[in-house]
Amino acid sequence: MRFKELGKSGIKVSAIAVGSWALGGGPAWGDNDEKQSIAALHSAFDHGINLVDTAPTYGLGLSETIVGKALQGRRDKVVLATKCGLGLDKPGGTQRVNRGEYESIMSQVEESLTRLNTDYIDLYQIHWPDYLTPIDETMAALVKLKEQGKIRAIGVSNFDEALLAAAMDCGQIDCQQPQYSLLHTVNEPIMEFGAERGVGVLSYGSLGSGVLSGKYKEKPVFPQGDARNAMYAPFFQEPMWTKITQLLDVLRQIAQAHEVPVGQVAINWSLKHPYMTAALVGVRTPEQAAQNAAAGDWELTDEEFATINAAHTKIFGGGLLGERATWPGVRRKKFQRD
Repeated sequence: MRFKELGKSGIKVSAIAVGSWALGGGPAWGDNDEKQSIAALHSAFDHGINLVDTAPTYGLGLSETIVGKALQGRRDKVVLATKCGLGLDKPGGTQRVNRGEYESIMSQVEESLTRLNTDYIDLYQIHWPDYLTPIDETMAALVKLKEQGKIRAIGVSNFDEALLAAAMDCGQIDCQQPQYSLLHTVNEPIMEFGAERGVGVLSYGSLGSGVLSGKYKEKPVFPQGDARNAMYAPFFQEPMWTKITQLLDVLRQIAQAHEVPVGQVAINWSLKHPYMTAALVGVRTPEQAAQNAAAGDWELTDEEFATINAAHTKIFGGGLLGERATWPGVRRKKFQRD
């Protein structure tokens, strides 16, 4: 497994990281077995992965709870990342809203620490921008938490260049978390912008919600409320579906040469980007975790990388692919503060 420093934090993280959104189950990902989820996380750790990423909204706290259980007896060996700034409109509510106010952040961290059963978080990230709260107010809370030792490093997710720069004016940002894969390259400019200023990159969507693993032989239909009908919907629709199928034919040839699953080729393509620190990959089973971790044990050659890029340009037409992520309903356009 390869390792890099996360920004300027001094924290060393594995090239492959575990994303735990799916472990929260619910309508977004379907039923989930807690014992299997913990076994999957343990398998990831046993195979060299040392970074796990979660969030309070993944399963409304269930993902954090499962991660916390999996970390027992292993806490000092794992880099724990979670998020803040995205919550519910009211206790017991179902509408997700941005909450970046100072007092809200200070409350959110205590709730996460309880669910995670730990007294510190290695990387604490603003999940989505809150455009109704000044970034200096949110950052003031994060800087205070770092001074208190409750968090070790500060990160942001789904930010643009202007907001990242504004956050950096308020305190040290060690990591940003954008979506990035062969199917979504539009965030390359902000990755470069941050990297030039010492900000690491922890990317999500590395396998395009599974489509780059090659596991779908036919275009799938997901149930209502499934996450793949939202952020990743274009991948499972035309014209992207046919183009992805063509790209997978190229990836399979390289996978066969290395005697590895196709998904490992897609992951390694992302890791080949000079500004990448680690690629998040979701897991549901111990076998998936071991397979994903193995992608950190080898690298694409320059020739293979060039072959993929040439095919990508031919199939998708060149240029940056995708759109900056937005999530329906997360901005508090009409929300009144208490």
